[in-house]
Amino acid sequence: MTKKKNSKKVKYIFVTGGVLSSLGKGIAASSIGSLLECSGLKITILKLDPYINIDPGTMNPFQHGEVYVTDDGAETDLDLGHYERFTHAKMRRANNVTAGKIYHNVIQKERKGEYLGATVQVIPHITDEIKSYIRNVAEGVDVVICEIGGTVGDIESLPFLEAIRQFRFDVKPKDVLYVHLTLVPYIKTSDELKTKPTQHSVQKLREIGIQPDVLLCRTERVLSQPIKDKIALFCSVEAKSVITAMDVSSIYEVPLSLEKEGLAEIILEKLGMKVKQPDLERWEKINRVLRKPDGEVRIGIVGKYVDLKESYKSITEALIHGGIGNNVSVKFIWVDAEALEKEEGLKQLVDCDGVLVPGGFGDRGIEGKINAVQYARENKVPYFGICLGMHCAAIEFARHVANLKNANSSEFSTTSPYLVIDLLPDQNASDDKGGTMRLGEYPCQLRKNSNAYKAYGKREIEERHRHRYEFNNMYRIQMEEAGLKISGLSPNGNLVEIIELEDHPWFLAGQFHPEFKSSPMSPHPLFRDFVASSLEFQKSNHKN
Repeated sequence: MTKKKNSKKVKYIFVTGGVLSSLGKGIAASSIGSLLECSGLKITILKLDPYINIDPGTMNPFQHGEVYVTDDGAETDLDLGHYERFTHAKMRRANNVTAGKIYHNVIQKERKGEYLGATVQVIPHITDEIKSYIRNVAEGVDVVICEIGGTVGDIESLPFLEAIRQFRFDVKPKDVLYVHLTLVPYIKTSDELKTKPTQHSVQKLREIGIQPDVLLCRTERVLSQPIKDKIALFCSVEAKSVITAMDVSSIYEVPLSLEKEGLAEIILEKLGMKVKQPDLERWEKINRVLRKPDGEVRIGIVGKYVDLKESYKSITEALIHGGIGNNVSVKFIWVDAEALEKEEGLKQLVDCDGVLVPGGFGDRGIEGKINAVQYARENKVPYFGICLGMHCAAIEFARHVANLKNANSSEFSTTSPYLVIDLLPDQNASDDKGGTMRLGEYPCQLRKNSNAYKAYGKREIEERHRHRYEFNNMYRIQMEEAGLKISGLSPNGNLVEIIELEDHPWFLAGQFHPEFKSSPMSPHPLFRDFVASSLEFQKSNHKN
């Protein structure tokens, strides 16, 4: 990968984390990006992940959480979802780089003889490859924010940390800023905030050769000035650059919380950039709704990873956005799909104002999800099916309305006489599970006089996909004659993208993943209207 010419003077911010995982580096990087955008700058964000997988597409959600999909079809880390929700930056394949991808590229180059017989080593070959990816995303932006996955001290992260250490010397030192997110725990029994974990974390970072410029101190108590002074002294950081990163009730409070500490001004000053007060009106408006909603709507999420909420991160955030669009809060009712296969399991849905079946793979819990669809259809409860949730809706309708007994998907059955969901004739199965799906953004044409068209307000849309199986066109006419409304098709008419029901207040299922295109500033129209229809259902049934 060659370095691109860039007419702009690009600045680089590297975000690292220490003490323990899940402190919120992704949210911190996203919030920094948003603050800089609100100050008039154009940014992009890069995630460097230390695992050896080429991409997270085949990783178990229990290990890694949600797989996020970009417009160009990359399967990426879930933090890229935060980057897009908090900023206007458009993430692409180049914005998520794993150690596996880095080593793969270097080995490929060595095989091709590009290193002229040199001994290939971590330094300089691996670190140079990492740095080339950092430079690659810098075209056309003012600031590149780079988040390093894992924690300081992890052996897997060392090549990335070494690369960003070198980076300050590859460009002008003034053009690089190191932000370190660390923990200042509160000990309840002694009523004290403890700074030692932060001190040790910074010490570990300095052993690698990186001196942080700004410390974001994750804590549940406000850091007093004496504590900030102590951290500054032991960590060789200016006291004003020790930032309280308070625990908040919503991730969308973080930009406001950090700006109360003057973070944007500190960053811009250290990077030698013109200081401009960020315009945070949009964030203030969002948080006003989150703090004082006009009501609450209860949405049942029927899935098989309900014990690991990170598996449905974009879904839950898009529902929150839909609530913001309706000035209400959204309460999630997590429903284990397998539980709905048992007698009286459907009682869990009685308190739901709306039912959503998200995407997924595999046959575990499928019959429970189909039961949830039937419940929503028969009881006129607003239903939103996404990807697999669309497949379940088609199967349920085929079985119970279109008289296609034992209808199923070829993903789950080899014996069903009616495979209403199937691999299409021109699809080729492959053993390479990371590369067999329809991935990324595809166009869809909407039928007028449909809930989909009402939501989007236009005939043609583009949405992101992540799936292998499609609606089987062999059953399209029979299903339509039975009352199924196909309201969205691919431009050539071959692929069914959206199905609805004529005799239902709001029943919509899409083959794509609209949750990937929702943000608090711009709630996705389908999630907005789904929440609105759920509110109407709540009112019409006099639910409190």
